Amino acid sequence: MRSKRSSFVSGMALALIAGGAALIWLQSTVHAATSGDRKGTVEMIQVHGKSLEGNLEGDSPDRDVFVYLPPSYATEKNRHYPVVYFLHGYGAKAEMYWNLMAEPATADKLMNDGTIHEFILVNPDAHTLYDGSMYSNSPTTGDWETYITHDLVHYIDTHYRTIANRDSRGLAGHSMGGYGTMRLAMKYPEVYSSIYAMSSCCLMNDPGVRRPPARQPAAANENKAATPRPNVFANVLSAEAAAWSPDPKNPPKFFDLPTEDGKVRPEIAAKWIANSPLALVDQYVANLKDYHAFKMDVGLQDTLAKSNMEMDASLTELGIPHTFETYEGTHMNRVKERFESKVLPFFSENLSFTAHASKHKGAE
Repeated sequence: MRSKRSSFVSGMALALIAGGAALIWLQSTVHAATSGDRKGTVEMIQVHGKSLEGNLEGDSPDRDVFVYLPPSYATEKNRHYPVVYFLHGYGAKAEMYWNLMAEPATADKLMNDGTIHEFILVNPDAHTLYDGSMYSNSPTTGDWETYITHDLVHYIDTHYRTIANRDSRGLAGHSMGGYGTMRLAMKYPEVYSSIYAMSSCCLMNDPGVRRPPARQPAAANENKAATPRPNVFANVLSAEAAAWSPDPKNPPKFFDLPTEDGKVRPEIAAKWIANSPLALVDQYVANLKDYHAFKMDVGLQDTLAKSNMEMDASLTELGIPHTFETYEGTHMNRVKERFESKVLPFFSENLSFTAHASKHKGAE
């Protein structure tokens, strides 16, 4: 194990979007953009996950997915596009991040002014009974790894004009989504060529190491006073246990907690540690070296800064090419700005915009 960094709640300053503003579900509609600009199209669809069928939590295998189609998609009928998949954080839904980052308007702005090339954006919803799937495999929550890397990718590639190979496919996410990005990147280099992990949580999940609970995030717009709301971290231990220590023989919750009567259960804690990117990274060096581009970032005032710095140090020690940036900011207050100024340009610079056969040995 490379680090003691953790907490009883696994460093769970997870991505949450506070505030109670009403959010609008969009379905096959063209959103508003600056007058005179070309406009992309937004679709809200459902993608069935065979890999999620029969999960013991009873979560629906039919998942909401937001899709942004770039401005030229409707008129250039023979053109195919790269795809960037974005994974949301814990306690939120895809819709919340879609609105927080103003994805359609942001993408339109950058594509219209020539800052970035045109590509498709896909945001799947991974909200579960306990407020987050952790993008992990479990009989309790379902096989989320396969859903994201296979079921969803296959659906998008067969229903939209994509450039259907890894060189034109990117993966990004924030907090729990950053964890998901790291986890999937280690295991599925044949699916994606470029990855961007923002403020990743859960890099070391050791129930035996305690620290004070994470600060409840303020409202998404931190310039406004946060309004009182329920503690969205209330289910975090259940979400982690459902993902990392499932137990089909332990109804009605079908998971085991890593502590009992205030004492750590080593056999359960070991399962949580085994789902920690900091503990796994040594096993996936070759896979991580296979990426065309790999970037991480974190705010210096984020409670997750230390664990992200430890991951950067581990990647550097192992000789894995990557870029790591820190910036002045907390866990949530610069997500939209970073998405616009860093994430979208990163994929524009690193994805392939030309259809060709991928040279990767595991490519589709």
